[in-house]
Amino acid sequence: MAYQTTGSRRALVAVFAAVLAAVLAAPPAAAAQRAATPAAAPGAGSVDGAAGMFGRQELHWGDCAGVADPALRCAEVAVPLDYHRPHGRKITVVVSRLPATDPTRRRGVLLTTGGGPGGPGVPLPSSLAPLLSPEVRARYDLIGFDMRFVERSTPIGCGQDVEEPGGYWVRTTTSGSFPADAAEARAYARACVRAAGWALPHATTANAARDMDVIRAALGEEKISYLGGSYAGMLGAVYSTLFPRRVDRFVLDSPPNPDTVWRAYELARTPAFEAGTAAFAAWTAQRNADYGLGDTAQKVTDAVSGLVRRARTAPIVVAGHAWTSGELGTLLVAGIYDERSFGLVAAAFAALAAGREPFVPFPLRPLPPAGVPGVPADNHTATNMAYRCGDGPWPRDPRDYLRDLASYGERYPLFGPANANITPCAFWPRIEDEPVRLSANWSPGVLVTAALRDVAVPIANSRAVAARIRGSRMVTIDAHTHAPYPAYGNACLNSAVDAFLTTGTLPAADVAC
Repeated sequence: MAYQTTGSRRALVAVFAAVLAAVLAAPPAAAAQRAATPAAAPGAGSVDGAAGMFGRQELHWGDCAGVADPALRCAEVAVPLDYHRPHGRKITVVVSRLPATDPTRRRGVLLTTGGGPGGPGVPLPSSLAPLLSPEVRARYDLIGFDMRFVERSTPIGCGQDVEEPGGYWVRTTTSGSFPADAAEARAYARACVRAAGWALPHATTANAARDMDVIRAALGEEKISYLGGSYAGMLGAVYSTLFPRRVDRFVLDSPPNPDTVWRAYELARTPAFEAGTAAFAAWTAQRNADYGLGDTAQKVTDAVSGLVRRARTAPIVVAGHAWTSGELGTLLVAGIYDERSFGLVAAAFAALAAGREPFVPFPLRPLPPAGVPGVPADNHTATNMAYRCGDGPWPRDPRDYLRDLASYGERYPLFGPANANITPCAFWPRIEDEPVRLSANWSPGVLVTAALRDVAVPIANSRAVAARIRGSRMVTIDAHTHAPYPAYGNACLNSAVDAFLTTGTLPAADVAC
């Protein structure tokens, strides 16, 4: 779907909701050897072989909490909290199922979950089904799941009363603010330990992948197919590394590179954020008669960043709502992630500049899921931080962050002071799980899809994943968007994915749509 300067609010809401949903050191030698050893495949008795123990459970399907679609059915799957101690404490992961439309042609299951990390996956089959081709729907049960600690799946919180804007804990450093930023990050980490210290050591993408394999076994499937966008694409890459024999047809849409998450990844994508802002500002400047934010890209950038800086001093109160700098930053990021939302975000900033109430059709702070009891008020932020802090090495010395701030803050003045700043991960408890490296991957080839001008997950990430999972192919579109399959509506890309999911045959070579 191409961006249109005019159109119904319903269309704008759909685009904006999709965009905002997307916003959501080498291992020791022994760990690397274990990850690369074929004996660690399912059923071998290793930490990654728990499906044999937990896969025999009987699933009881019923209504899905917080989901209106009566065709979608849900069940609880028991998984070990700690895969190194499978006989210890158990937690539950909730899965959903939308059956294949043609049982005579059913091939198996197509798993999916939310991005973030921290986004729910249980409702996704209902929203995804209308976007998939009839051929794909005929062949697969769509299986969604909330990852461990997200919403329905043994949810955790960090004791905060509200979510952070966008569900991400981020602070933009200003002159002299670093000591206060570090103190706030330390306090948040301590609050998470108090509220969910039992869970934090086990909130890793590798454990979420292990849960996926228990789900596979509990569903009675020898192999699974998978469709994951953004972070969920990275989860698929990790699963294919840990469980190569269980991989059927995997589509990884705009996946971050597991080998660089999360600190190096955040720093590396800072230039893309700046480029995305430049593209948004140039587009808006060409329509100054509509928005009045400036007739040059620099004037638009100054107007928007000026509002964000103003809100750091004191929230901008309009129509009874106090707009914080975090909310305005989230609004800007939503704008630069997808060119189809440029107009909506430009209009919102123009309204705020004029003291009018902006039209923003989606909460800028995640809301607790209606009809799902027991979800902490800050669940999305808590799980996002838990996975990000648990997945990769983070500097522990505050001086490392100061050095990054000096470098990135000067080169990238809009986003460097936020992306390079200290986070609670500097003070997070130590995680026992080892990062999963793609160098150990020996799964069948997967299909990787991406947009060349992706700001959220720069194209280098998708290319690295495709290169390191041998035999894989890429399908790209020249667009400024994120996770384009299937919602972006590019016929070339969608048909290539549909063909792979229905026939199992990868393109003979990479495809540039």
